[in-house]
Amino acid sequence: MALKEVKQPIIIKKVRKPGSHHGGAWKIAYADFTTAMMAFFMLLWILSATTEDQKAAIAEYFNNPSAFMGIATSPSQAQGEGTGSKPMIIDFEGATDTGPPQPQPPLTPDQLDELAQEQDAARLAALKRIIEEKIENSETLAPYKNQLLIDIVSEGLRIQIVDQENRPMFDLGSAKLKDHTIAILRELAGLINQVPNRISITGHTDARPLGGMLYSNWELSTERANAARRALVAGGMQPDKVNRVVGLASTVPFNPEDPLDPINRRINIIVLTREADAAIQREATQLGSGSPASRP
Repeated sequence: MALKEVKQPIIIKKVRKPGSHHGGAWKIAYADFTTAMMAFFMLLWILSATTEDQKAAIAEYFNNPSAFMGIATSPSQAQGEGTGSKPMIIDFEGATDTGPPQPQPPLTPDQLDELAQEQDAARLAALKRIIEEKIENSETLAPYKNQLLIDIVSEGLRIQIVDQENRPMFDLGSAKLKDHTIAILRELAGLINQVPNRISITGHTDARPLGGMLYSNWELSTERANAARRALVAGGMQPDKVNRVVGLASTVPFNPEDPLDPINRRINIIVLTREADAAIQREATQLGSGSPASRP
């Protein structure tokens, strides 16, 4: 009689090691979360500790990350240029240490002044670009772009609104603004408000006499400058941004070769640098106190 084959059952025994019940993946996720939270709160602290000027300088840097203010160091950094979507490789010259930042020595007064000047220049250059783009794209300003002259001068950013033949900014011999001049100034008011700098407003006329002793081009140029100030304030510009309002009659013609040229009739708005603003204030203080101009 043949023996019956007996099959033995297969038993699988699962061995659990102590301490490995949940694994370790959650620890990595938790570490990433705490690192992100620490970075977030550090960012909030830095933002609360910086001034408006410092924030503006940081924003300007990220708009144009260059070693030199306003100059891109390679074609791939220039706006609108590049050969594709491939990210730019930045060479940090071996500075790959991710350790804590080393304490820096405090800036000297000269260094602080130089930094403030750089921020001021960057701010005005950015405002110049904004205004030029606005002139090109605005339905209000575009028709008058030949009468809006924008440039950087020693005192700051100069905006000139000039007369043209058959297209004056004011009524003839009057300080009453034309409707399109009011619209232009109200557009500029919102743009000027974007920077903390104060402004100077100057009125100019041509050399054509008004024919009166009691009301000359001196009164006319001053009243036109003040009319421009009122229009800017009505357009939303903060009233305390005005540092100076003056009229120079025909003493500083735009076109010295032709004193009667309509372009000599103009309003100059200068967004002042810190130095120019302070110089005007010092001059006003000296005149108000009766001190000699040469007194420090």
